Amino acid sequence: MPKWPRYPTLYEIDTWVWLSDLSQKAGTSVDLSCVPSAEWDAIANYGFDAVWLMGVWERSPAGIAVANRNENLLSDFRRALPDFQLQDNVGSPYCVRRYVVDQHLGGPAGLAAARKDLAKRRMNLLLDFVPNHVAPDHPWVTEHPEYFVRGNFDDARNDPTSFINIERSTFACGRDPYFPAWPDVLQLNAFQPDLRQAVFEAVSTIANQCDGIRCDMAMLLLNPIFERTWGSRAGHRPATEYWKDLIPAIKKAYPGFLFIAEAYWDLEWELQQQGFDFCYDKKLYDRLEHSDAEDIRLHLCADLAYQQKLLRFIENHDEPRAAATFSPEKLRSAAVTMATLPGGRLLHEGQLVGRKIRPPVFLGRRPQEPSNHEWLAFYTTLLQALDNPVFRDGQWSLCERTGWPDNSSFQDLVAWTWVKNDDRYLIIVNLSGSTVQARVHLPWRELAGETWRLSDAFSGAAYA
Repeated sequence: MPKWPRYPTLYEIDTWVWLSDLSQKAGTSVDLSCVPSAEWDAIANYGFDAVWLMGVWERSPAGIAVANRNENLLSDFRRALPDFQLQDNVGSPYCVRRYVVDQHLGGPAGLAAARKDLAKRRMNLLLDFVPNHVAPDHPWVTEHPEYFVRGNFDDARNDPTSFINIERSTFACGRDPYFPAWPDVLQLNAFQPDLRQAVFEAVSTIANQCDGIRCDMAMLLLNPIFERTWGSRAGHRPATEYWKDLIPAIKKAYPGFLFIAEAYWDLEWELQQQGFDFCYDKKLYDRLEHSDAEDIRLHLCADLAYQQKLLRFIENHDEPRAAATFSPEKLRSAAVTMATLPGGRLLHEGQLVGRKIRPPVFLGRRPQEPSNHEWLAFYTTLLQALDNPVFRDGQWSLCERTGWPDNSSFQDLVAWTWVKNDDRYLIIVNLSGSTVQARVHLPWRELAGETWRLSDAFSGAAYA
């Protein structure tokens, strides 16, 4: 596999929807075994270090049936896809029946072909792992019911949205403690010792097929969180942490394998300490959407050891499309900010052409939208600038900026630099809707007294 850079740029693809679009474009069925070379070339030419093929695992017929009875979900489907038909619901990729590539997508052989195509272009492959729950028809339900959080028939009768009966057993539905239970999945018991060994074996199987995994809702498996969510139903709290058991064991067997945590609730640092290479930076996303430049600057004042293990994004399959969330001016600022910070960077298929409709992950197709050529030109320029060793493993520094007694507009700017050998980049972002003035203080003391030139990566203008 290609070596992971310190700060990779990742490209998320909703695999089922993407292949549906490619099939329509080609006029014939396209799966992972026969993606046209031009499609992989186009992704590689942007300079991405890896592709996250989201949702390759076998979908659950039982989960599809549950979703098709859920009026709220059906309304979401129709909102995103006005001509929705029941067959468009191919099932949630986070309701995993088996960690085997779905045959509709090309099966294991198709994934192996795709991984080979990516590796030829020096790109790694990321896949999903869903530690918290599985589909109601997952083999463990009948073969290992002890792996699950259980209830009794009274629970299922009194709270049918949180517990379901399967044959002679009652299972808890998967949940996040702050929301109602997810009705299409069953809750795994993170405190069950035999489950942890089974998970190691499952992730080992996944690690044979890719170069890293994005772990869904990773913080739910932390001992204090799991205990608070499930109480006595979980049994005794283990002496060790789930991720501290799993991650080092996998990395020992698969050196260089990457772990990314979907993480919230200010638990990113804790998950980093337990072995994750990157954790979602949802705080940056929220501040870019709702806060001012000073809030963002304060977020970037955190220790670099923490910053460099954050995954930055302004959209993904869970968040609204960036083009529908931000004004055009703010989107440019947010995109440059996200893409030029230390840590990983995540871009989402469709983001580069300004798509505004985010289809629910259950859907196997999406509505047609025209490509926005202005956004494509913007992102192409941004990604070409990023495709440089300085942004993959250079040295990052946050810059101080100051103003004048009668002008505090400098507070609307954020600025930082990157250095690697003789390559130097200065990034200055205006996060307001107004013109600002500031003095930016650079850390490049060795250039003092010299004449040097700034070349603007977007406009091509040069300044002595």
